[in-house]
Amino acid sequence: MTNTSNNVQFINEKVTADAKQFIEDCENDYQSIINKIVKRIIEEDGREIIMLAGPSSAGKTTTAKRLKEGLMEKGVTTYILSLDDFYLNRADIPYLPDGTQDYETVDALDLERLERDLNSLLRGETVETPIFDFTTGKRSDKEFNTITLGDEDVVIIEGLHALNPVITEKVQGKLLKVYINVSSRIYDENGEILLNKRSFRFLRRMIRDYKFRASSVDNTYKLWKNVTAGEDKYLFPYRDNADIKGNTIHLYEPCVIKNQALPLLRDSEISPEFRDDAEKLCKALESFCNISEDEVPCDSLLREFLGNKK
Repeated sequence: MTNTSNNVQFINEKVTADAKQFIEDCENDYQSIINKIVKRIIEEDGREIIMLAGPSSAGKTTTAKRLKEGLMEKGVTTYILSLDDFYLNRADIPYLPDGTQDYETVDALDLERLERDLNSLLRGETVETPIFDFTTGKRSDKEFNTITLGDEDVVIIEGLHALNPVITEKVQGKLLKVYINVSSRIYDENGEILLNKRSFRFLRRMIRDYKFRASSVDNTYKLWKNVTAGEDKYLFPYRDNADIKGNTIHLYEPCVIKNQALPLLRDSEISPEFRDDAEKLCKALESFCNISEDEVPCDSLLREFLGNKK
């Protein structure tokens, strides 16, 4: 359902009137989510694990970092672990019926190791958690994270499967379950959807993949089908298990993202099956006023995808 703020006309009016103030307002909206979660955490006594889940490109990495910063400012020692580091070695990843490996399934994780490590942390024991080397496709034999939780310390576990009962029901101790996503659509002046929730995340991921993972636009498109299928199967059924939900949309982001997204979508070699969608995204992005990337704060969630400020 559309409202007065999530339509292109409202966004363009805000940009035209005072772009810097609009950016500040959007960033404050996101920070208010962080503050709410931090407040909830510090209200609890004792060691605590924060399970932070969200789909691809929702902003889990930045959210975990900002939560840690907020907690540390309150005097709460905080650690971050990624579920990706608990991947099985690539050779042991389960297979789909078509013969390809299913990297999205919760069974791609070392669930036994994960359960053991999380419960050990909650008991205050020193734990050496794994570090996965995505270059070799194996868990590192030489590197690991050494963590000991003090009586009031917190560890944030972020990943696609952080709300999955296969994991959460095996943890004996305090858990706060957090779910984040891009939870708003942008509408045109006629009330039709201009950018849907997944479009936002695709654009974020497309830019990040190209800039930081040497992945073409076409490859991002090819991967996206399995990524979203994995979310539908392994994440979205459990999102209502969350204690707190947060919307990571930044309403000004189409005005910035278009600067990188439009050239990629227009100039890349894209398979015929994806061209209609690419053209649709280009048309949607052209509807927004432009904001220079230089205006995006250094600590913005959008920097996770755009890269650091030059």
